[in-house]
Amino acid sequence: MSLGTILLLAGALGTDAFSLSLGLGLGGFRRRWAVILVGLIVVFHVILPISGWWVGELLGRLAGRYAAYLGAAVLFYLGARMVWESYQDDPFRDGTVVNGFLGLVVLAGGVSMDALSVGFTLGTAGAALLVTALVIGAVAGLMSAGAFLLARRVQGWVGTRAQLLGGLILIGVGVRLLL
Repeated sequence: MSLGTILLLAGALGTDAFSLSLGLGLGGFRRRWAVILVGLIVVFHVILPISGWWVGELLGRLAGRYAAYLGAAVLFYLGARMVWESYQDDPFRDGTVVNGFLGLVVLAGGVSMDALSVGFTLGTAGAALLVTALVIGAVAGLMSAGAFLLARRVQGWVGTRAQLLGGLILIGVGVRLLL
């Protein structure tokens, strides 16, 4: 598998993490939580392809589908909450849309589940598993961090409706996880 192919695969796997990070960033997500979330996304995007390789296609597909349902439900909830709060007189501006480390783990895991099923196909494609998983993790992390930085820049342009836009993005990512 060529480096170009691996980078394309990594970019495709990182799009959910990018969208999630952009949506959360537009909602005023705390910088500290953003850094932790990006780190978790990197870890999941490295570990899950390796796990998928070991676990095999069948289990990866089953676990991935159920995890996608859970991830979609979480994103629907967060997105709806952000949309609702954007219409309140005093919308939350302190990034409390996700409470606690466990919430971050669920979010990072939810947007990383595609990497589990990809792990099996990496074996059949003859890819160097560890190098490929590290590239996937690095690209997903860079995309997520970039999305948070972009959200900070765009937030000023979008104004008070940044939170509404962020909520709609999260709902869209949730729909994509179900497809």
